[in-house]
Amino acid sequence: MPKFDYSLNYADLDLRAHPELYRVGVGEQGVLLVQPYKSELLPHWRFATPDAAQASSDTIHAMFLAYLKEGDFVGADMARKFLQMGFTRSRRYANHRGGKKYDGPVPDDKKGQSGAHGRAELPRQPEDPVKAESARIFKARWEEAEANADYARLKKEHKKTYG
Repeated sequence: MPKFDYSLNYADLDLRAHPELYRVGVGEQGVLLVQPYKSELLPHWRFATPDAAQASSDTIHAMFLAYLKEGDFVGADMARKFLQMGFTRSRRYANHRGGKKYDGPVPDDKKGQSGAHGRAELPRQPEDPVKAESARIFKARWEEAEANADYARLKKEHKKTYG
């Protein structure tokens, strides 16, 4: 699978107008870069409490379905990534109070990219049940999005057309 292209100038790039430049990548790659979707989705992304996670995941999933209805695969995939990120960030905070998973700062050349980048993982703390419930809520919506037949069809078409 082609990797997400971090070399593009996403701040000045409208991927709704240029879907041919979008690569799915792995997991959540590009979730906080790809415009205009980041600006559309990020204001709705919340996971601090189960109530916030439920409202957020419901809203983002509705946006996912709206993007699909419009035939906008990039938008749907970005919404799917926000649902996935709701799960992963909730789990991170459930396992690490304060959300800090790795020891030390992110290397300058890796900012904006996920991963340890050579840093040691900090020990897990006792699970926060509130954040764990937020994670469960987001995971259910993320799995629902991944299982959507229209999403799977558009994803396959996008990869066949653009790589």
